[in-house]
Amino acid sequence: MESQPQHSVIIKAHRGWAALRLGEVWEFRELLYFLVWREIKGRYRQMALGPLWIVLKPFITMVVFTLVFGRMAGFASDGLPYPLFSFAALLPWQFFTVAVSKSAGSLVSNMGVISKVYFPRLVVPLSTAFTGLVDFFMAFVIVLLMMVYYGVFPGWQVVFLPAFLLLALATALAAGLWLATLAVKYRDVSFAVEHLLQVFMYLTPVVYPSSMVPEAYRFLYRLNPMVGVIEGFRWSLLGSGPAPDLALVISSGIVALALVSGAFFFARTERNIVDLL
Repeated sequence: MESQPQHSVIIKAHRGWAALRLGEVWEFRELLYFLVWREIKGRYRQMALGPLWIVLKPFITMVVFTLVFGRMAGFASDGLPYPLFSFAALLPWQFFTVAVSKSAGSLVSNMGVISKVYFPRLVVPLSTAFTGLVDFFMAFVIVLLMMVYYGVFPGWQVVFLPAFLLLALATALAAGLWLATLAVKYRDVSFAVEHLLQVFMYLTPVVYPSSMVPEAYRFLYRLNPMVGVIEGFRWSLLGSGPAPDLALVISSGIVALALVSGAFFFARTERNIVDLL
């Protein structure tokens, strides 16, 4: 019996944009779809409520925030019902935190596949970030129902909503690429991310309006990209809060820089990632 010819894949160093191998990512798009679907099925396997947790998690958090911050602490809500005010912020925030935390540990959790089969490793953090979009759109239905219940309807600003969702995705992916690469060398990165995200939530206007921040620090505060995302969601959906301004433009530029640099850092580490794992 004749032996079958063996094929080898040689990974060569590239310079410039070619180092990102975006063309290979597109060629392996079916693998990207498969990883997203596998993540969705695996997350809610053997759960009694299954995908309902996608809606229950932000809903329960919204109820707690309403009781603690809306009623007991008496936080302002820009003239909106506090449940709607907080839930509109929890949606992009939950998407961001899930995408970042999953992306940070994506390479380590998929080490079995990465060490055996070649494919562009960028597909792994991309798949975890895109998985959060499925959760987002399912929970988004609850926001629409709440808006109808409270009689709040979007104006012309709603056309900008996809742009704020894209900014949230870019921010999560930028952080995820850096953290996923570092987590290969330092396994405690994934644990630290969970705690840092909890602290980071209170540096964004999830439970309070940005108007509560002293005016002297407000511009610096709004350079946080997730501040712009959450304010943008409330502005475009509910017509409340400040409109996009120079701070959002600057923070978007910071995200773009972090995303590109994170992609190049990831690509540079990709050549010896198997050895590190």
